Amino acid sequence: MSLTIGAGPLASGAPKTVNYTIDSPRHSLFMEPFPRRVRAEVAGRTVLDSDRGYLLHETNLLPVLYVPDDDIRQGLLRPSDHTTHCPFKGDAAYRHITVGERFVRDAVWSYPEAREEAYWLRGLAAVAWDAADAWFDEDERVHGHLRDPYHRVDTRRSSTLVRISVGEAVVALSANPVVLSETGLPNRHYLPPDDVRREFLTPSTTRTYCPYKGGASYWNIRVGDREIADAAWSIPNPLKDGHDVRDHFCFLHDEVTTTLERA
Repeated sequence: MSLTIGAGPLASGAPKTVNYTIDSPRHSLFMEPFPRRVRAEVAGRTVLDSDRGYLLHETNLLPVLYVPDDDIRQGLLRPSDHTTHCPFKGDAAYRHITVGERFVRDAVWSYPEAREEAYWLRGLAAVAWDAADAWFDEDERVHGHLRDPYHRVDTRRSSTLVRISVGEAVVALSANPVVLSETGLPNRHYLPPDDVRREFLTPSTTRTYCPYKGGASYWNIRVGDREIADAAWSIPNPLKDGHDVRDHFCFLHDEVTTTLERA
């Protein structure tokens, strides 16, 4: 993500604050080995098992795992007549996955005659992330996507006074926030639960998952007759990178005002 999205060097909006130029098309490809074993399961069967994978970083896209074709269970694949064309990689051929009565259409793609500038894709194949029921990085189950080695999350304690308000109502006020800095994103201020007026919050059914921080539960804000859906989130059971913001609240919505005052 940090290489290909936002202000990353391979993003379409790469920064000007450099003393070099990259001699490449505006749409760039960069592939490197992925250092751990990865497995994917469909209907309880392992369809991909590889410790020879590569991450393909591509402008404005999340990284994609490619593995040697032999590391995908060939007996579970069926040919497809579907094809797509990429002006940077070439023509992609697709295959279906069949496990018992489970059929996943066009789940695997490859570039058997990849363009010369992407010749290293020949002999490799990718399984669509959503095609598998479960993915594992070594023995840990992965949700969302594989972690990008160039993406990081840092947290720092701060004395900045953070005020969250809706109109005249102060929903939260904290002089002890945690600043979370995440590659490619603006800083987020996470507030301790004791500094949030919970009478303004009602649980939402919305859930999201971040491969770096973990699963987030969302909250609505109700002030009088006014309700703002999904205006805040918290991470009750974070992954390693989210430990410092466990159960803290982060607010982000066009109808919510965040004011920062430095001590």
